[in-house]
Amino acid sequence: MFRRLLGGIAAAAVLLTAGTALAQDISAGRLSDHIRVLADDSFQGRVSGQQPGEQLTLDYLQAQYEAMGLQPGGPDGQWLQPVTLFRFSPARAPVASWSGPDGVPHALTATDIQLRSANDSGRVHIADAPVVFAGYGITAPERGWDDYGDLDVTGKVVIVLAGEPAGELFRGDYNTLYSSAGYKKMEALRRGAVGVVTLILDPGSWQGMAGRPGRTRTTVEGLDPIPFTGSVGPQTAMQWGSAAGIDHGAMATVDTGRFKAIEMTGVRLTVDIEESREEIQTYNLLAKIEGSDNPDEVVIFSAHWDHVGVGSPDAHGDTIFNGAWDNASGTAGILELARAFSLSPRPQRTVVFAHMAAEEMGLLGAYAYAVDPVYPLETTVANLNIDMLPLSGPTRDFAIFGFGQNTLEDDLAVLAEAEGRYVTDDREPEQNYYFRSDHFPFARAGVPALMPWHGVDLVEGGIEVGLPEYQALFSRDYHQRSDEWRADYDLRSAVENLTLMYALAWDLANSDRWPGWKLDSEFGAIRARSDAARQ
Repeated sequence: MFRRLLGGIAAAAVLLTAGTALAQDISAGRLSDHIRVLADDSFQGRVSGQQPGEQLTLDYLQAQYEAMGLQPGGPDGQWLQPVTLFRFSPARAPVASWSGPDGVPHALTATDIQLRSANDSGRVHIADAPVVFAGYGITAPERGWDDYGDLDVTGKVVIVLAGEPAGELFRGDYNTLYSSAGYKKMEALRRGAVGVVTLILDPGSWQGMAGRPGRTRTTVEGLDPIPFTGSVGPQTAMQWGSAAGIDHGAMATVDTGRFKAIEMTGVRLTVDIEESREEIQTYNLLAKIEGSDNPDEVVIFSAHWDHVGVGSPDAHGDTIFNGAWDNASGTAGILELARAFSLSPRPQRTVVFAHMAAEEMGLLGAYAYAVDPVYPLETTVANLNIDMLPLSGPTRDFAIFGFGQNTLEDDLAVLAEAEGRYVTDDREPEQNYYFRSDHFPFARAGVPALMPWHGVDLVEGGIEVGLPEYQALFSRDYHQRSDEWRADYDLRSAVENLTLMYALAWDLANSDRWPGWKLDSEFGAIRARSDAARQ
């Protein structure tokens, strides 16, 4: 049986004991000092793979952990986990054609179809691959939804619709994992497809993207290496459907849950893609406190150390995107949490403090970790990610990304309630925040993951004051040159949130509980595949 899963009153008692008896002082002054160093102009905006910013950042982090007495947490007892980024650019225009049951080839241009390699080499040549239409390309057992049905797509090209069905079945205003192009690629690859092409139904949207040259694509080795991806407009898709003799009325069922994937009989696609590949070397930095009783069970804190570097001068002549809020603040938060743990009794489980590279390039340091983890993901208890600390006075609300996804929020709610606070969502469903920071690669791999965000229900002023203040701050500084260290930072809310995050992590690191995904979470089935490892 799984080791006991505390619930109700017992869980609350453990959490409250952790929060009140063992919490160490979290200092606004130290947070500000770390931010000031990491956001200094000399760090040149901390771009992964670029010097001197990368080396200055990694050296600073290592020095902090050495001063705390923590151990290196990377592979082979090192501080650094190497991360090789692959940057792909089209070497020439892709060559593509399709044929119907009559076997006559029809050339496709960039105004008909957009194609990119999606493997690790950048070169793709596939001839006469059969084509299937798989609706939204979603298999969601917890929602009773399966677009693929029994159709074997091995060696075939899968055509899918963008997004996901509207309505409460797929979490309403908040998108699920299933809406993302990454999921559709991952699912098609898992089923043996050689390519996945997204059907853009809106003619205006297709005209806006068709014919444009492909942008640079950056990835890491082994991240869903299906041979190719692409997009196709409605006119070309209609031609394929007509050639295959498909009743276009079938499209009317794709939002009902009754649709099953259709073989586009006789339709075949040939693609020839060549892209140049550039390698960029960067690093995650990891520190750890090894557990006393269950060292192979790991709680991972994470924050990305990188930002976006140097650009053209703004109206004030400033060229540096210092990234003080994003994400020197989150990096400082992880350092302060590590300091708190270093002054506490040794935890029973291992606690890792991970600083991820290349988040601004697409969460790539975290994806590299998930593809090749230092600590097995099956016995990783949870990931607690920090990306941009709140910059405000105390708040009643504790906002998180991924509200309703896993039981970490329930544990956090117990701690927050004891402080007269409450846990809420991020209030911005249109932003898809749960898929946009370094917790997501962990969640996608099944590890329960949570990220705190900026509260707006101020103790002094409420939402009426707090929401417009947050919106003004975000509009002014997010990914702007103005995101620089300020001596007048209000870090009181950050201190409150970090103190609760410490208490949550302390409980996880000193219990035998395994947080889990909620019944309607799309990540639960992924975690369930490794249940045996947590027995």
